[in-house]
Amino acid sequence: MSAFAEATVLITHEVGLHARPSVKFTKLAKSFAAEVEIALAANGPWFDAKSIVKVMAARAPKGTMLHIRATGDSADDAVRALAELVRRGFDEDAGHARTA
Repeated sequence: MSAFAEATVLITHEVGLHARPSVKFTKLAKSFAAEVEIALAANGPWFDAKSIVKVMAARAPKGTMLHIRATGDSADDAVRALAELVRRGFDEDAGHARTA
């Protein structure tokens, strides 16, 4: 039986899930053995969180509720770590935030 975990987190970073944040997010997702996916709605569509192209294509702006789910080994750890990264604003201070 595979482990399953999910979480929903608010994106508070000024530029949302764009270039730098997407790279950090996918790099962290890739560090886990679990299959990790994200969605902008609870019912999907779901995107592979380990694909920079798919994560950036989600175009999730500030204020978006990001749904994260994982299946397999380390699913709980993956979801927890990714949700915390989003809550921390992708570890970027306000000086790095830019507007489009």
